[in-house]
Amino acid sequence: MSERRRRADAVDNRERILESARRLLAADSDVKLNAVAKAAGVGQGTLYRHFPSRVALLVEVYRADVEKLGSSAERLLARTDAATALRTWFDEVADYARVKHGVLVALSVDTGHELTTKHAGTLARAIEVLLAAGRNDGTIRHDIDSREVLLLLGFLSRVDGDVTAERVHRALDVIVDGLRASR
Repeated sequence: MSERRRRADAVDNRERILESARRLLAADSDVKLNAVAKAAGVGQGTLYRHFPSRVALLVEVYRADVEKLGSSAERLLARTDAATALRTWFDEVADYARVKHGVLVALSVDTGHELTTKHAGTLARAIEVLLAAGRNDGTIRHDIDSREVLLLLGFLSRVDGDVTAERVHRALDVIVDGLRASR
């Protein structure tokens, strides 16, 4: 097997491990690494080559999701108007919050706090891009900034399994309605 093919396999394995961990964490924060390896279709040795510890895997799931959210604001704005992009981005944040909750429950309080503090700026920048586009087209209020939106979205980290997706989406609709400019 060529070196190039081995590298491609390693990248594919890493992505499958992350996706499996993400999916399993959304359902159970106590997921075991052997369950992640099995779901990803890799051996435990392969998992440990990529992620030497459970914490390393959890941190990478969190980091990758935050980076994806951070970059999605521009992509959404390229496809639709600012208000719709903001609402769609909120749906993506709600999906991410289920995984984030699983990650943070599984980590120590100090590690979780360090992780959220380190990556808050990425989310704030994405929100600011979306708010700026809405301010420019007149659909979003001028007196709201990304810190206030992050504060409002904080409820997502407290949503447990008893809260339905419908209720979460209704709460997000309320937030978007509150951000809209008066007509």
